[in-house]
Amino acid sequence: MTRYDFLKSMGFTGAALMAALTSCVRPEDTVVNALTLAGIQSGTVTSPTTSTITLPVSGTTTAPTTTTATSGTDLSTITNRLLTIDLTTSTASALKAIGGYLVQSGIVVAQVSSGTYAAVTQTCSHEPKKAIIFNKTEFYCTVHGARYDLTGKGKNSFGSKGIAVYKVATDGKTLVVYS
Repeated sequence: MTRYDFLKSMGFTGAALMAALTSCVRPEDTVVNALTLAGIQSGTVTSPTTSTITLPVSGTTTAPTTTTATSGTDLSTITNRLLTIDLTTSTASALKAIGGYLVQSGIVVAQVSSGTYAAVTQTCSHEPKKAIIFNKTEFYCTVHGARYDLTGKGKNSFGSKGIAVYKVATDGKTLVVYS
């Protein structure tokens, strides 16, 4: 049940409802305009570099570590695969641009900087809705505005529980998301 539905069920209507809704908002709970989200950028697309970022699963206190994947990296040794993406196909074209992202099998994968990828669950921790997207430098829930950084830590009160982050590895042609 949303805050709006709850207040309506309590008998709030009109101006009283709006006053109650706005009194609960904190300055950090700003909402990103979904019409300005970064998507596939037009122009020249550079080929990805070989560095990747490995992010911890939500709830851990370790900082993200950077690993280097070269063209000879054997991705077949990775266990606990959640998703494998062929970066050479048109299906993965959104990942060719910095800020581009795709959603597949309940996982949001984004290219956060040149050749660096991050992956999180599509399900928001504020309310279990599959509405997480990548917006320029953060993950964002389009339903109620929860915001998360690249390590899964919440950036506002709606995202305070954090979000599940997955490990990512690539050899430049294939991207593997795993736990």
